[in-house]
Amino acid sequence: MNWGTDLWDQYDVIDKHTQSGLDLMERYIKFVKERTEVEQNYAKQLRNLTKKYAKRGSKDEQDCKFTNHASFQDILNELNDYAGQRELIAENMMTGICVELTKYLQDIKQERKMHLTEVKKAQQNLESNVKQLESTKKRFAKEWAEAEKATQQAEKTENDLNATKLDVEKAKQHAHARTHTAEECRNDYAAQLQKYNKEQNLFYYTEIPQIFNNLQDMDERRIRRLAEGYCQFSDMEKKVMPIISKCLEGISSAGGRTNEKQDSMLFIEQHKSGFERPGDVEFEDYSHGIKPATSDSSLNPPRVRNKLWPFSKKNKMSHAEKHMPPAAEDFSHLPPEQRKKRLQAKIDDISKDLQKEQDQSEALEKMKGVYEQNPQLGDPSSLEPQITETAQNIGRLKGELTKYETWLSEAVGGEESANAINNNTQHGLVAANQTQNIYTEFDDEFDDIESPIGQCTALYTFEGNSEGTISITEGELLSVMEEDKGDGWMRVLSASGEEGYIPSSYVKQT
Repeated sequence: MNWGTDLWDQYDVIDKHTQSGLDLMERYIKFVKERTEVEQNYAKQLRNLTKKYAKRGSKDEQDCKFTNHASFQDILNELNDYAGQRELIAENMMTGICVELTKYLQDIKQERKMHLTEVKKAQQNLESNVKQLESTKKRFAKEWAEAEKATQQAEKTENDLNATKLDVEKAKQHAHARTHTAEECRNDYAAQLQKYNKEQNLFYYTEIPQIFNNLQDMDERRIRRLAEGYCQFSDMEKKVMPIISKCLEGISSAGGRTNEKQDSMLFIEQHKSGFERPGDVEFEDYSHGIKPATSDSSLNPPRVRNKLWPFSKKNKMSHAEKHMPPAAEDFSHLPPEQRKKRLQAKIDDISKDLQKEQDQSEALEKMKGVYEQNPQLGDPSSLEPQITETAQNIGRLKGELTKYETWLSEAVGGEESANAINNNTQHGLVAANQTQNIYTEFDDEFDDIESPIGQCTALYTFEGNSEGTISITEGELLSVMEEDKGDGWMRVLSASGEEGYIPSSYVKQT
């Protein structure tokens, strides 16, 4: 069954039906656009939500050492990655459905317009033939009537006894002329009728069926393309479902990593003072007339630090407390255990800074030697300010390290402190030996080339259709040039030398 055979007389119905199909495609495109806006707004709200609850500042960093705090931060990170996948869905729907269907819709509108124009032209041609047929038919009818009238007049004249032979001859000639003209009109009418029947047969059995079949084919292609768009609506979300599932699994894993016992132990380690509990107050018998001392009575409870009393309420700061000097540099204002931890942490930080300065000093000395051997590479004297500054920093850091080690020795005790200092010194020597070989070789040329900051492996295939992005395939090894800055994207360099941005959740750093 086809439109040309079964709907040959339903032009208006076909016109409305094809227009309804185009209207449906426009509605679907509009629907997908609004869906992408919903996804984009949802992703934006999720990102704002994670940003709002993300930890910031030193106090928050201290809290993140607890597993329940760290797990919540992991959940926020996974939710941020999840938001990135929602943005990817919106982008793919916009480019893969809306843009492509809009272009297809414009093409099919032009095709429909062309077919309808062909129908109108065929109808106009047939109507023109009908008018010509009616015109020749009327002329034939008129001429035939005139011929019959002339024939009757000739017969009447011939039977008239008063008519002359000349009158009879003229009447016969006139009747013969009219009859000849009528015969010509009859032949014209017959020819025009034959032509019209041929045009009508061509119109109803060839032209219209062919045009209607073309419209049917066009409408069926539109339906197939629209069906593909329907499937894409689901497939584009299915493609990111593995990553979304990983994000959700990451959230569940974050909950599983929470350890209440570990958090309790960490809390104890952070705040344990190391003080001994106050002893019992001895009974002093006043019944034997012993007079209490005027200045220091034995009934007075032993002096303890205010921090030892766990149930004291926080009162407003007095005027004297507001003007107290800042915390001591040696952390002597802290309880013993906390003081030792803070001193050790300070020593570790200074040791790291000292190692960096020593590495930089060695590098500058190596570079100076290279410049001295190859003056074309640079001026050795240009490095002197940096060498001097580095040497001053090393001296300052060594002085601070000695000072804090001394305070740690006082806080810990001779033997324990000596072990800690010895371990710290050995750690510094090992680190120095490990980094000594870093600067043993220098290239002949120094180029300002950005170096990768890490490596990663693609977990999934990604088609980089947008400007600034690149395509990657599953299992591909990539160099990380720029880390994710919270927007769900990172910059990488492929083995072929192509550089651009990809979704952070599509790769695993190695």
